Amino acid sequence: MSNLKLGVEVVGAHDLMPKDGQGSSNAFVELHFDHQRFRTMIKEKDLNPVWNESFYFNISDPTNLHNLTLEAFVYCHNKSNNSKSFLGKVCLTSTSFVPYADALVLHYPLEKRNFLSRVKGELGLKVFVTDDPSIKSSNPLPALDSSVRTEPKQQKIPNFVSNLFSNEKSESRHTFRHLPKESHTEKKSIPPAAVQPMPNYGFYEMKSEPQASKVVKMFSGAPPQPVDYTIRETSPHLGGGQIIGGRVIRGENRPTSTYDLVEKMQYLFVRVVKARDLPSKDVTGSLDPYVEVKIGNYRGKTKHFEKKSNPEWNEVFAFANENLQSSVLEVVVKDKDVLVDDLVGTVRFDLHEVPTRVPPDSPLAPEWYRLVDKDGDKKKGELMLAVWKGTQADEAFPEAWHSDAIGPTESVPMAIAHIRSKVYHSPRLWYVRVIVIEAQDLVVSDKSRIPDSYVKIQIGNQIQRTKPIQARGMNPMWNDDLLFVAAEPFEEHLVITVEDQIGPNKDETVGKAVIPLHTVEKRADDRIIRDKWFPLEKSMSAAMEGEQHSKKDKFSSRIRLRVCLDGGYHVLDESTHYSSDLRPTAKQLWKKPIGILELGILNADGLHPMKTRDGRGTSDTYCVAKYGHKWVRTRTIINSLNPKYNEQYTWEVHDPATVLTIGVFDNAQIGSSNGNKDIKIGKVRIRISTLETGRVYTHSYPLLVLHPSGVKKLGELHLAIRFSCTSLVNMMFKYSQPLLPKMHYKRPLTVMQQEKLRHQAVNIVATRLSRSEPPLRREVVEYMSDADAHLWSMRRSKANFFRLMAVFSGLLSVGKWFGEVCSWKNPVTTVLVHALFVMLVCFPELILPTVFLYMFLIGLWNYRFRPRNPPHMNTRISHADAVTPDELDEEFDTFPTTRPTDLVRMRYDRLRSVAGKIQTVVGDIAAQGERLQALLSWRDSRATTIFVVFCLVAALVLYVTPFQILALIAGFYVMRHPRFRRKTPSMPVNFFKRLPARTDSML
Repeated sequence: MSNLKLGVEVVGAHDLMPKDGQGSSNAFVELHFDHQRFRTMIKEKDLNPVWNESFYFNISDPTNLHNLTLEAFVYCHNKSNNSKSFLGKVCLTSTSFVPYADALVLHYPLEKRNFLSRVKGELGLKVFVTDDPSIKSSNPLPALDSSVRTEPKQQKIPNFVSNLFSNEKSESRHTFRHLPKESHTEKKSIPPAAVQPMPNYGFYEMKSEPQASKVVKMFSGAPPQPVDYTIRETSPHLGGGQIIGGRVIRGENRPTSTYDLVEKMQYLFVRVVKARDLPSKDVTGSLDPYVEVKIGNYRGKTKHFEKKSNPEWNEVFAFANENLQSSVLEVVVKDKDVLVDDLVGTVRFDLHEVPTRVPPDSPLAPEWYRLVDKDGDKKKGELMLAVWKGTQADEAFPEAWHSDAIGPTESVPMAIAHIRSKVYHSPRLWYVRVIVIEAQDLVVSDKSRIPDSYVKIQIGNQIQRTKPIQARGMNPMWNDDLLFVAAEPFEEHLVITVEDQIGPNKDETVGKAVIPLHTVEKRADDRIIRDKWFPLEKSMSAAMEGEQHSKKDKFSSRIRLRVCLDGGYHVLDESTHYSSDLRPTAKQLWKKPIGILELGILNADGLHPMKTRDGRGTSDTYCVAKYGHKWVRTRTIINSLNPKYNEQYTWEVHDPATVLTIGVFDNAQIGSSNGNKDIKIGKVRIRISTLETGRVYTHSYPLLVLHPSGVKKLGELHLAIRFSCTSLVNMMFKYSQPLLPKMHYKRPLTVMQQEKLRHQAVNIVATRLSRSEPPLRREVVEYMSDADAHLWSMRRSKANFFRLMAVFSGLLSVGKWFGEVCSWKNPVTTVLVHALFVMLVCFPELILPTVFLYMFLIGLWNYRFRPRNPPHMNTRISHADAVTPDELDEEFDTFPTTRPTDLVRMRYDRLRSVAGKIQTVVGDIAAQGERLQALLSWRDSRATTIFVVFCLVAALVLYVTPFQILALIAGFYVMRHPRFRRKTPSMPVNFFKRLPARTDSML
């Protein structure tokens, strides 16, 4: 029988509707789930009851869990007639059923039973799924269906339920879905209800001649740039057929593969498992065996064992089909020696006899083969091998040694771990909120002085301090709210230190307290967390012991804190403009995905050499793609300026306003012992909302990087991208929802807080990923996350200024056109505008319909010029093609600066000049607003008198004069002929400019 149970903790309710006729309620909660009902105790005369009761439901059919619903009804018990009155209900679907470790207390607003119900208040519940066999189900209510009392049949727990309790991460390895059966597709830790079938791309069968690649515009309105810097649409032949204009044109032999976004590559796989009874080379019986697999000039080696006759390797070698230079495969066992390795034995295979394996077939079973010598005579010893032909869809592909990655002359066994493709998951980040309230009974060394105390809080390398407070009674109060970033699993502790400022740069520690983060309460909303007193200890070791140590002493100082893990926020760990995930930290608040994003990394062309090897320039490149919590890294292709990757990855999409980032890097760990940083070659960003559903985008993106010498194109990256929508209604509904979780609006963070916390989050993610094997290095994470986007740059400032001008260029064009109408530059146009103006004034009800109809027609007209391709980096918009060498040197300078004093002085003077112009513009805008305030503030009594009298006269005139007449007079006056105009400003403008601003009060 299955041990799966649904646990529900009924915490409490607040602000309930009074129903007992005396302004109160006798509230209790009744829970319904899977034909079972449980009930809490009755809290009499309480509109804010607290129960803190736990119930456990048996799940009779785990395979049907995703279709079950938990209902919580709140009732008022009427003692007079022993009846109950409805106070509200909460209905939770399967998306709220999470493991206990991820469960949080959420306060749900009570819903009405029908439109006549009167309901208010909230109910606090904690809902989770557990498979702990020691937990027994609760006793149900007497009135139950007889079907529930029977023993539930033993059910097989589905994958999504078992994955809830797995300590390992969900299957994240990129599964090349070139599989004919659904049972072997990529596993995901979501209920089957959330896995909707992929859309059927039923394109018509048609044949077309291959089309040449064409240069496309990035998006409408983008300024032109060099043709070499624009993206090119291509028509490659991929696994599903040829891609033409985003459509898949299938050939005569329709492939059964769904692995259709990359080119299908054939490989010869050799799995070396183990050996036995190997002959020893001397009387001591010592043997240092290893295996060499070779075909033509390509060869790979396993690791060697010292003095072992029965070694186990279990290593896989993959030889690309184009690298098969011979029809014979040789697997040679050798003995490692100082000078020349000795031959132990050989196993040969004819490639024509090697079987072909097509997933989802099970892996080929390895066999024992007798070793033979050079003459073909059998020798002592056997080698267990498996040899087969397959594609990159094979399960052994990610962990294999690749001939197309290393090359025929390369032999770098120490670098094998650094060239394999890997999938990484960034840690789940939490905001740690610490509210420092007060301290009591502080003990300082000098009791004759009033302590100037503050609190220093540290998590890892994050340190924040409260403001200093002087308290005569040794009981200071701070009430400071501090935020930190922490990552699961919580390895660091929260260290609280109370210090006393004795003098300048001289502090004395008063006491310490240590709080393990895994003991801190989690919350997903803005409910109030209970404060708690923590004892202050003199030493760190005593503080680590916590309350056990404080019980030894009858008296000790203590500090009052309110600490919680805020799961209602989204922890920003990348630039806000390029966020790839906007979900809150708490998994209970996650919604179902709206689509699937598929990325095929095909190849790179024309890369610039990043290093020199054997007297020629070369590169060892790999690609990194980031979306959400999932990072992927392709295998490293060594010694190639035109590498072919052909790897495919998949992500779930929860919000269309997110960005996929793909970067290309040169692996500096290959053949280098000094730990050089990986070199960035370029980056591509794809915003999901710019992709049409179901279309396959096959473009070659230029890899543009800004160097101290200017912008450079270091090659091109060829990608295939498809966004498939699983729920069109949910995706359209997303456009009506806030961009960030609700907590960002209920308790918003300041801009300074966000930037500071983002910097800490990027450091945590970079540290965690750099500890993986192989490590995803810090410089890669920072480049992909745009960690330095907040630093000052003259180039970015100019670019943003011209972007602002481009935004207002439409309004400026309208103003210029209207000025030409008023100046009668084109009399026919002016007369038509007069006629339209008279019609709108005479029929004012047509104004808004005309405006909206005009915008509708503009939208239809612009549909012809809609962008058909995703946007890419634009050097003109970035102002990278007109930047000076000195501005580039300033942008690449470190922070703080390392440049000479005279150069820094020159740049500082230039910055002051630019900032002076900006402050002048800001001051002018502020002055106009202050003049508007001065109209009625009597700062200029005469001007205010004139304006007040004008308002009175205008009110009388507007009262007796129809609005249409006034509008006609005003409109004809504005559009009057130039012969009736004066060159001096008009009277209202003169009056407004004479009004006082607050510039007189500026120092």
